[in-house]
Amino acid sequence: MITLHHCVSARSFRPLWLLEELGLPYTLRMLPFPPRVHARHFLADNPLGTVPLFVDGAVRLTESAAICQYLAARHSPGQLDVPVDDPAYGAYLNWLHMSDATLTFPQTLVLRYTHMEPPDRLSPQVATDYARWFLARLRAVDGTLQQQDFLCAGRFTAADVAVGYALLLAEHLGLAKQFPEAVTHYWQRLQTRDAFQRALTTQHLAALDQGVPTTPAPDIRPGT
Repeated sequence: MITLHHCVSARSFRPLWLLEELGLPYTLRMLPFPPRVHARHFLADNPLGTVPLFVDGAVRLTESAAICQYLAARHSPGQLDVPVDDPAYGAYLNWLHMSDATLTFPQTLVLRYTHMEPPDRLSPQVATDYARWFLARLRAVDGTLQQQDFLCAGRFTAADVAVGYALLLAEHLGLAKQFPEAVTHYWQRLQTRDAFQRALTTQHLAALDQGVPTTPAPDIRPGT
């Protein structure tokens, strides 16, 4: 049985969404955010104190994009992954890794210096600078989506899940109103997917059942 350790709307939402796309059975273990502060016992499972922690038998993964690649390759070859002999394979890998290293990273600094630091360490200037960085990097997504409905291979893949999470985080941080038109329409399409909606519902109900906050982080709400 697959086990996913998850915080509401954290990067671990990527594998949660993909698990729902794949229809695989899994156990969801909810943690308060950030777990390294509010769930110290979790350090015994993952010394980094971060989510996701994905366990599949002897396999233990902690990088959200890597988990997406693993799940797609292992459980939906030729469907949600892109085979190595497909001309789109390089673009697929690039989007998977760009989703976190280029798109999510600057947003974590917006989150940190807007909401997570003590009051005397909050920095609106840092938050503004990294919000601009994220929006500038989003131009690559926009350029692709002006030409096609999905990021690569002419179909929905795990790369769309990975990049879609960056758009979800932007929604929580109040950056979605600055999306280019093509990205806005793409994000709207992704949100209509049944698996995306199931993942949202699943994390909410699991958080309630396991007694952890049902919001992404202190003072973070969609659209604010």
